[in-house]
Amino acid sequence: MKAMLMPRKIEGNCFYFTTNTSSLRVKQYQDNEKASIYFFNKGRFRYEGVMLIGTMEILQDTAIKQEIWKTGDTMFYKKGVTDPDYCVLKFTAIKGRHYCDLKTENIQFN
Repeated sequence: MKAMLMPRKIEGNCFYFTTNTSSLRVKQYQDNEKASIYFFNKGRFRYEGVMLIGTMEILQDTAIKQEIWKTGDTMFYKKGVTDPDYCVLKFTAIKGRHYCDLKTENIQFN
């Protein structure tokens, strides 16, 4: 498990994150693509969360790297969008579970 910044792009049931190619998580996803992500919103009187289960791909494609690149990313990737330590993680949800107001529901993606 690893805390991540919010996805840079969401497209249907696919979520795109940035991370370091050299990270432990990238190595783990190379060995086993199974993954889950969890989002929550904790308000003063209400808690809502969604857990999604699926697969994680490591993308090195220049087009997607450029698409989700932000100017401030040079703080983490000194060589810019072409930095070999910069990669994109693409999570594809297969199923999930939503929780809100003491109720849960299953989610299934096709």
